[in-house]
Parts: sequence; C-alpha cells; structure tokens
Amino acid sequence: MKMIKTWRPALTLTCVIGASAVALGAPEEAQLVKEAKVTKRQAETTALAKVPKGVIKSEEIEREHGKLIWSFDIAKTGTRDITEVQIDALTGNIRSMQIETRKDQMKESAADRAKRN
Repeated sequence: MKMIKTWRPALTLTCVIGASAVALGAPEEAQLVKEAKVTKRQAETTALAKVPKGVIKSEEIEREHGKLIWSFDIAKTGTRDITEVQIDALTGNIRSMQIETRKDQMKESAADRAKRN
C-alpha cells in the first residue's frame, strides 16, 4: 500500500503533463486540418499509390516552408527503408517523395529529440 501512495503523485503529474501536451498540440493540428482542401484520406490514397503494397507507419499535417502538407512515412515488407511522401494539402499534388534509410531515420529522430529539448 505504501508503494502505491508513493507512486500516486508521480503518476498524477505524468498524466497531467501528458494531457497538457496533447491539449496544446491538438488545436494547432485541428486548425491545420480545417485549412486543408484535401482530406487526410484523399492524401493517403495519393501517397499509397506511389508506394505499391506500402503501409502507412506515421502521418501528420504540418506547415513546412510556408506550405501546408500532409506527410506520410510508408513502409514496405522486405526493407527497413521508409518512403516519405508529402502531399500538398491545398492542391493534392505530390510535393516530394524520398526514401529514408535506417541511418537517415535515426538522424531524423535525433534531430527531432534535440528540437523538443
């Protein structure tokens, strides 16, 4: 019973911080989705057409270099590479498509962590 009492404040704090982060990020994403003329589903269809037999591993809507884009990381069986496909959220056109090796992915993850800290 003592152990539960000791962990309860830490768990509560963790939940509050996590909920705050979600709450703070959600309105921005919701606003970007409202601005998009192309739905996430339409963008997914376009992205998956470029990577046959691919599976979307992550997706996001973001403003990159002043452009509103849907970004999809797509994996294929038999490779650890990820194909990143960016779709213009206003026109539905493919903005970019690049293959990220495992090494590229690790670099990107490290850069993302550094941005957050």
